[in-house]
Amino acid sequence: MKQHETADNSQGQLYIVPTPIGNLSDITQRALTVLQSVDLIAAEDTRHTGLLLQHFAINARLFALHDHNEQQKAAMLVAKLKEGQNIALVSDAGTPLINDPGYHLVRTCREAGIRVVPLPGPCAAIAALSAAGLPSDRFCYEGFLPAKSKGRRDVLKALEAEPRTLIFYESTHRLLESLEDMVAVWGEARYVVLARELTKNLGDHPRSAGGRAAGMGERGRKPP
Repeated sequence: MKQHETADNSQGQLYIVPTPIGNLSDITQRALTVLQSVDLIAAEDTRHTGLLLQHFAINARLFALHDHNEQQKAAMLVAKLKEGQNIALVSDAGTPLINDPGYHLVRTCREAGIRVVPLPGPCAAIAALSAAGLPSDRFCYEGFLPAKSKGRRDVLKALEAEPRTLIFYESTHRLLESLEDMVAVWGEARYVVLARELTKNLGDHPRSAGGRAAGMGERGRKPP
């Protein structure tokens, strides 16, 4: 690891490294430097990250760290950090820990006195908010809504009086159902922005009242 990236050689550091959310040009020079220099990269999906590293001609040791093994593997990674190894944590896309694995590892590192170094970079929630045309001085990130309608409506009901801009992630196959639940709980007048493929040429983020947004999803087209 280069001198400007670490000040203590007695133990390693954990780097939180954001990766592109669609456009590979969005990766930062610092992210590339860290990925080239660390001893190990902990990746949500080693095959996916392997393709990213291959694109940038980076040879690195990869270790799979995902929701199913993170709690069991965190102590082992902390032991490597205490031995002086530097580790980068990456997710499939965007900033790690934002609806991605990493929380248990970061918490274990902090409890063990390991320095955790966050790198700024791509994040779908923040990119969408910046272009949404909704108030951004105060906002609430809620991640993914529950998979079942009953659970979604319970969450939406609890947020009904929330004055801040709300940010949700949703899978494409549940989008229409979630919009319909929003209309059922919040009514048709509440504005909704649908943001997709944010960093690609076809990216769009149409804004409309909730009822129109639900109809838009059903018809599969943008508003006029």
